[in-house]
Amino acid sequence: MRACLLYAQREWPGEERYFDEKAIVQDLGLDTLFRAAASEVVLEEEKVKCIGKPDPDLEDAMRKVMLVPLKTEEEILYRQEILRDCHELEDLIDGLYEFSGKVLADWDKLGRRAAGRAGTRNSPGNLITEIRVLRLFVTSLSRLKELLGEYQTKFRSKGFISLYERLRKEFSHELEQGLTRILEGIAFYASDKERDQETFWETKGNKPRIVLGCSMGEGLKLKDFGLEEVETDVKRCHRPASLIRRAQDFISEKTKTLVCIQRETGLWEQAEQLEYSTVRYIVSCCDPFFSAFNGFFRQLRFQAAFYRGAVNLKHHLERFGLPMCYPRVGGRETLCFRMLKEPVMAVEQHLEPVGNTCDMAGKKLLIITGANQGGKSTFLRSIGIAQVMMQAGLAVSAESYESGIFTSFFTHFTRREDSAMNSGRLDEELGRMSRIVDHLGEDSLILLNESFASTTELEGSVIAYDIVRALMEAGVKVLTVTHLLSFARRMYDQFRESPNSGVEFYSAQRMEDGTRTFRMVRHAPELTSFGLDLYDQMIGKDQ
Repeated sequence: MRACLLYAQREWPGEERYFDEKAIVQDLGLDTLFRAAASEVVLEEEKVKCIGKPDPDLEDAMRKVMLVPLKTEEEILYRQEILRDCHELEDLIDGLYEFSGKVLADWDKLGRRAAGRAGTRNSPGNLITEIRVLRLFVTSLSRLKELLGEYQTKFRSKGFISLYERLRKEFSHELEQGLTRILEGIAFYASDKERDQETFWETKGNKPRIVLGCSMGEGLKLKDFGLEEVETDVKRCHRPASLIRRAQDFISEKTKTLVCIQRETGLWEQAEQLEYSTVRYIVSCCDPFFSAFNGFFRQLRFQAAFYRGAVNLKHHLERFGLPMCYPRVGGRETLCFRMLKEPVMAVEQHLEPVGNTCDMAGKKLLIITGANQGGKSTFLRSIGIAQVMMQAGLAVSAESYESGIFTSFFTHFTRREDSAMNSGRLDEELGRMSRIVDHLGEDSLILLNESFASTTELEGSVIAYDIVRALMEAGVKVLTVTHLLSFARRMYDQFRESPNSGVEFYSAQRMEDGTRTFRMVRHAPELTSFGLDLYDQMIGKDQ
């Protein structure tokens, strides 16, 4: 049995992650989004009442799933459909997450983590554990089928519809009834063995009725033994010295089909061994059921955690006025969005960032220049975050967003020099770029933020030009923010006369009085970053 809420035909793989995912998380600030997804936004009359305590399982699921990109449009649409159902049926995804968590917690009490499914098979104690696990599975699957059945008329996604249909097929009514009868039949074994002997007497006990079939062989020897029936009768037990117990023993002596066996005798031990062997055989027949559902609840919990975290994240972003949309998958040379906003800034600073609009249809290279503190790096991060979220099947913080799929996605942001660096900043940057180049593919996208600015403007411009030109020729899509004006101007002079060059130039908008609007506009690279504006602001503050 498979949950299949992340992929249509398979469970969570946990592999094929982004190369250098640590750099992507650091450069884009994704830790902030992971933490936001872990905390529920409690609403009251459509207003935020409070923020719940972080759930580490939600954060873990978001971190793992977001860093494994989907590869096809079909996979992205599959998750988007499920996420739409989760937004409309939040009680359902809450229920699935909490329910599967309780099942796993109950299973942990039975030794799931320590001994696998039910431990070894060489003692009555382990057999009792297996019976209790079997009982947990049957009751839990019955409840899960009821839970999904309550919402099945409201499902719109293929994921939830197929999960419900698959559960009804693989845990059919006939199978459920059969397993329930088995549990009722062997109830005597678990309940009597696990009851404390001091409280055993004067209570209702489960008494076994085991019927064996056999045939008569040569020499009047019995052969061909087979189990015909196992049934549990509920009967009140009394202490051996009591009058009622004596009456029971007298009736047993007069009843030809019953044999009263005294405890702690050889015959008693043989009877107990017969009980053990019989129940062990019955439980072993349920192995296919165990195998089919052994990993189901763990997968259901993990996959439900991802969607629960996605719902939390959407609520957090809506708090700060960020629009949300389900992105469209386009070609590799497509990058079009309207009012795209940077969600990490919104969550960290509790404000609504400025949105930007861009249309890079048919472009392979975007060069962003302009005024210092004009929002260029924020703009680049917003694209990177949206790309990661789209490739995880999530909604993005924009009115509309369309892009190709880039499973080979890289970030190369400038780093502050610290004690962990074993060489200069330029050597460190070149080393990171070398590792990225080694892992580039046809579907690659790389974001460069102030790369190679740790050396002189002239040397940095030469390095940037050679690397960016090589990436373009290799078919890699490149988005770069740069203050290397010689590099930017050289690229502009080279490609401005060619309308089909595949190169686009944007600049951080600056008003005549030096005001930054934090919007990116199409503009030729300028010969200054307007650093004097910041100097004038600082002087003005001092005065």
